[in-house]
Amino acid sequence: MFRRHVERFALSGILAFLGSVGDIPAAGGAESGRLYCCTDAAGMYVCGDILPHACYERAYRELGVDGRTLREFAAPLSAEQRAEQRAKQASEEEKRKQEAIAQKEQQRKDEALLATYVSLEDLEMLRKRSLDDAQRAIGNAEARIAKIRELRKKYEDEAEFYVKKTMPSEIEKGLADTEFEIKAQESIIEAKKKNIVDIEAKYDEDRKRFLDLKRDKTRKSP
Repeated sequence: MFRRHVERFALSGILAFLGSVGDIPAAGGAESGRLYCCTDAAGMYVCGDILPHACYERAYRELGVDGRTLREFAAPLSAEQRAEQRAKQASEEEKRKQEAIAQKEQQRKDEALLATYVSLEDLEMLRKRSLDDAQRAIGNAEARIAKIRELRKKYEDEAEFYVKKTMPSEIEKGLADTEFEIKAQESIIEAKKKNIVDIEAKYDEDRKRFLDLKRDKTRKSP
């Protein structure tokens, strides 16, 4: 509150000074009646017909003959602020570069998409072919597991005769090998099931993008 009273009092004095000088040219080559004012380090309102030394490195205003603010000048940036500004500009520039790269990559993908699919029928045909391949691989793995389990059952039956005896190495190896092969085939099945999910997601995304591109092309056509 006190500070506002001081500034109001100071400004009244400035207006009175301007009224008294009238059209007398200001010192230092300044335009007639112009004043430059700021709040100094002590919080006092300081003015001059040229920029007071106390206003250096501080925000200040240029006042006209009627005391109205003509222009405002921000305080110069500190070294830290300049460093932050440069870092921000560098970040924004990097962001623009990455966006340009992403846009170019999307354009490349769009061109490849349109070159791959002539119509939705083509897309769905390729979807079905990929799904059929994955299902076929699952079926082959399941068939392989069934055969391995038959072989393993023979080793298990033979192993029953050696519950209290030393088991022959070929039976131990047979049990270990068949267990390993079953797990390997089960891993193939799990991978192909995941592959089916990925295939569906891929072709769903391709379908959506294909339709979007076709609609855009239709809108742009004369």
